Amino acid sequence: MSDERPEGVDHAPGMTIGGGLDRRDFLKTGALGVAAGALAGCGEAGSDSGLGRGTPAGIAAVPQALATPPDHPLAAPPIDHVRIGYVGVGGMGTAHVRNLVRIDGCTVTAVCDVREAHAERAAAIIEEAGHPRPAHYTNGETDFERLCAEADVDLVYTATPWRWHVPVCVAAMENGKHAATEVPAAYTLEDCWRLVETAERTGRHCAMMENVNYGRAELLCLNLVRQGFLGEILHAECGYLHDLRGIKFADDGEGLWRRDHSWTRNGNLYPTHGLGPVANCMDINRGDRFALLVSMSSPSRGLQEWAAANYPEGHPKRAETFALGDVNGSLIQTALGRTIYVAHDTNLPRPYDRINKVQGTRGIFQGYPDRVYIEGRSPSHRWEEADVYYDEFEHPLWRALREASIGAGHGGMDFMEDYRLIKCLREGLPLDMNVYDAAALSAVCELSEISVANGSQPVEFPDFTRGKWREWEPWAVVGA
Repeated sequence: MSDERPEGVDHAPGMTIGGGLDRRDFLKTGALGVAAGALAGCGEAGSDSGLGRGTPAGIAAVPQALATPPDHPLAAPPIDHVRIGYVGVGGMGTAHVRNLVRIDGCTVTAVCDVREAHAERAAAIIEEAGHPRPAHYTNGETDFERLCAEADVDLVYTATPWRWHVPVCVAAMENGKHAATEVPAAYTLEDCWRLVETAERTGRHCAMMENVNYGRAELLCLNLVRQGFLGEILHAECGYLHDLRGIKFADDGEGLWRRDHSWTRNGNLYPTHGLGPVANCMDINRGDRFALLVSMSSPSRGLQEWAAANYPEGHPKRAETFALGDVNGSLIQTALGRTIYVAHDTNLPRPYDRINKVQGTRGIFQGYPDRVYIEGRSPSHRWEEADVYYDEFEHPLWRALREASIGAGHGGMDFMEDYRLIKCLREGLPLDMNVYDAAALSAVCELSEISVANGSQPVEFPDFTRGKWREWEPWAVVGA
């Protein structure tokens, strides 16, 4: 499950859809029939932002069959001891299993993967931690359906290739289990709505596990925002800027599936790492919402040049062609008129960066390197290193869990996101990131593709909360 190429997909360039229609053309045809068709039976688009200038028909529409959203974010009955079925225990899934065996009040009781060796590796980690051997589900790429139907678990957690995130989460919720998924939760608008509809109908959580929401610098910034030091937040910049050429062309791991998305998709394929933390600072879905997006991409050069430099003449990877522009920039305007720049840059040589800029009327936080300027507190017109703020403004989660998270992935943030998921389930609390957040952040994927395919035309965001964003309370500065 974790490392397999989708069935029937080869290394052939120019992937087509349906009766030979190239996906790049598919996004352009019939006033974006891909979106309208996905939302067949929907009512008229009902944006309250006043920003929908020329948006193609159907994109922002709400499916008529959807129930009324809840008055408050879901808080399911508490679970004393959370039993977990883990689907996809490759690299990232294994990292989460290592975290979960260190967290009180939960046990991984079932593991699912297309590779028996991966399931055995996860089982060994679980048993070494003193837990019973988990049940194995390794009978092909859809064996997660059997796990969801028959395993005695409370939560199904997945770290599979992207195309399996929605099927796993839906199967879990339909069988009475809560769901949690790696990022992005979905990459089509149809599937974003599918997650929302299923979560509302079944009364089950569906969380997107965005680890960067729990980064030390990101939570320091959020704490400064919540305490008013940056004033009113007006603008943010963020992104995923990571040279993935070697990973995309690898013969194992993500190389077996991630490069495939670059063949036919052109937009921001991976928005949530940068966007999650700044969305929290702007109270997205809790006082404001994403309303409008404009996107454009550079030409595609990086993957072709990397293949030419690393494979001999005649190698099939040198014949591949790619739709994905090397750098995509998307600009989001919120319902309150605030702006967010979101970048995707994974095909060119560069150091890692997420930008992480949050700017307000009294100050600014800027990442890479982490620095702060607060008017009246910082030296005039000069940055301060963010490190000088930790003693006074360290986020309570990091103050409490820093030692416990040592050795966990991505500097400890992975441990903290898993800790918070289990804590909220055990105490019956709303999750830090719910299904509406998962849908809104993931919607950037297809909305950016649609905008790029239509000459950077503005497109409206669906309001997955159907107006409840005005009523729901902002994410608090939570403790451990």
